[in-house]
Amino acid sequence: MGKGTRNVKTMYSVSALARTFALGALLTLGLPAQAQTDPLPSWNDGAAKTAIVDFVQATTTQGSPKFVPPAERIATFDQDGTLWVEHPMYTQVMYVLERVPALVKAKPELAKVAPFSTVLEVLKGDRAAIAKLTEKDLLELVAATSTGMSVETFQSEAKKWLAEAKDPRWKKPYTELTYLPMQEVLKYLRANGYKTYIVTGGGQDFVRVYSEATYGIPPEQVVGSAGGTKYGYGKDGKPFLTKEPKLLLNDNNAGKPEGIHLMIGRRPVAAFGNSTGDRQMLEYTKAGDGARLSMLVLHDDAKREYAYGPAQGLPATKVGTFTQALYDDAKKKGWTVISMRNDWKKIFAFEQ
Repeated sequence: MGKGTRNVKTMYSVSALARTFALGALLTLGLPAQAQTDPLPSWNDGAAKTAIVDFVQATTTQGSPKFVPPAERIATFDQDGTLWVEHPMYTQVMYVLERVPALVKAKPELAKVAPFSTVLEVLKGDRAAIAKLTEKDLLELVAATSTGMSVETFQSEAKKWLAEAKDPRWKKPYTELTYLPMQEVLKYLRANGYKTYIVTGGGQDFVRVYSEATYGIPPEQVVGSAGGTKYGYGKDGKPFLTKEPKLLLNDNNAGKPEGIHLMIGRRPVAAFGNSTGDRQMLEYTKAGDGARLSMLVLHDDAKREYAYGPAQGLPATKVGTFTQALYDDAKKKGWTVISMRNDWKKIFAFEQ
């Protein structure tokens, strides 16, 4: 063997040794190379995580038969129960309920009138009383507490409440109760040229108050149930909008694809939900041509969050209902059901 050959072998040996030491150093520091490239570190390996990663790679790789042009990369997300906690009651409903005492103080006669009297019972500790509230009651409460004021006044009051109110179970602000795995999906999609939209049955104006700071989704990319506004002038001559007790868009069930068309103008290629109210949005998304991703979050982790369905034998609920029929339909249509218990390593960023 010649001297030059020995030098080449020695060089490769040194290089291999260097790589070995480098890998050892990474492991010693607790920084395995694979973890540095995982876009969804809070997800367990499995069908759900694979579906997301495969979809993003297929739709953003030039030359792929499933490639989606950047302008058409639209992903829509329900909020309550999909991006953050919705139990035991929707956050916006809690906001409305907690606004009632101030309203009653200004109008004492309401204290003995339903549904305001019922809300006072709830706030005094009678949690069972909340079951007495009908959808009509909630609409009346929303109208009484969230309209008849300027858009700016509503935004200011909602922002103040969100900064002070805390969830009764975790004792944390509601805006901290977002699901870390879904936050990772939002960031992963945006890093690959997707626009992410919230499409919610909740009030559009309410969600827009915190959507950008909480999810990185600007107000103009929030589609929700929308009320009317009236243009007018103040005593100083400046124009302003007053919120009116008039429903323009009920952004739930079939209202979701209708709202998407009205506000976005493009059919999503990916959609995420968690309840029967999201069915039509996922159907609408999946019905488009080319690659499509439709996913549902199943709340089946009573220890770390909540468990409810009644799909898969879970407890029934009126808040975020996920029926067995929806579960069976999802399997039949090729939608992916995300198990909170099995697919998520962590649920919240504050988990130890």
